[in-house]
Amino acid sequence: MRTYFLLLPVLAFLFVTSCDSDYRPMSIGGVDEVVVVMDSTMWDSETAMAIEETFGKGIETLPGYEPTYRLIFRDFSTNSQLDDLRQYKNLIFASPIDDGTNVANLIQAILSEEIEQRVRDGESFAFPMQDRWMRDQWILLLTSTGDDELAEKIMNSEQALVGNLLDREFERREREVFRRGEQVAISDTLWENYGWQVRMQHDYVWTIREDNAAVFRRYLPDNDRWIMAWWKDGVEDVDFIDRDWINATRDSLLELYIQGEREGSYITTEYRRPVNTREIERNDRIVGLETLGTWTMTNDFMGGPFVNFVYHDPETERLFLIEYGQFAPSVAKRRFVRQFRAMGRTFESDSTWTSEIQEPLTQFLIPNE
Repeated sequence: MRTYFLLLPVLAFLFVTSCDSDYRPMSIGGVDEVVVVMDSTMWDSETAMAIEETFGKGIETLPGYEPTYRLIFRDFSTNSQLDDLRQYKNLIFASPIDDGTNVANLIQAILSEEIEQRVRDGESFAFPMQDRWMRDQWILLLTSTGDDELAEKIMNSEQALVGNLLDREFERREREVFRRGEQVAISDTLWENYGWQVRMQHDYVWTIREDNAAVFRRYLPDNDRWIMAWWKDGVEDVDFIDRDWINATRDSLLELYIQGEREGSYITTEYRRPVNTREIERNDRIVGLETLGTWTMTNDFMGGPFVNFVYHDPETERLFLIEYGQFAPSVAKRRFVRQFRAMGRTFESDSTWTSEIQEPLTQFLIPNE
């Protein structure tokens, strides 16, 4: 029988409040850490290994090893210990449905009889919930009829399971990036003069402006970041867009706009490491592709991560390429790559766009460094 990843909210005992009237405490713990609640006898089980190999596996598109999420395995034997666990931001409760442990009993108490029967019939096994006990909380219940069966279902549903938490993290990262302020004037000017925009963090500087390209830089001694944007009108058919076209186009633009300090040096893709492209699910007309990988500097010993977005607006027949990159040799990259991924998802295109530029943009420019 086919297994389904159930994305419907669990109804039994679900405490729902509006954002304006939710006075519960904020959840604790890091955005990129997950507390995995399992009976301690199962910490070496197939289910635990499956969680490690999905939520905890290394990110292959970063220059060095960093796990997708930092996992913390915990158990509980008292109500007080469970109350402590209920405070955390990201929680996974995992257990076979009938193994009689405290974790299994908790899962049964949360699930309705109807959903519990679907678990026993092999139809469902994963149940995400939001803000059940605390504000800004993500919870995932994982259960099946046995350890091997649950592990197999977790492995077979990796993209959906991890993607569900990533989507929540992008929302959190967007708030994190812009909590100290944002440059609304730059976003508004992009919208008015070029017919597109992304939200712009407070300390990026507009360094290059052309009719169909722009570069923004955030210069810090130990954490240099940039945004490169390019766009093209009159693109009706996008059948030519594939992984090879994206990377070839990126490389040609990087050579032109993101150059190194040494003569003849510029950024290009590091093809000896994985470069992954996936479609982005959006709730509007825009078609989006996201590419993750690492870059290297020609004629120099430098490298770092990048996040690239390709968007197509079928209404205006416009094509956009926006890339975020970073050079920070002594800084962990996962947090910033997730910020890039959240920032790039703020892209919008004006469906009423005409190509007439409204006003000069020199007030935002500084000399290219």
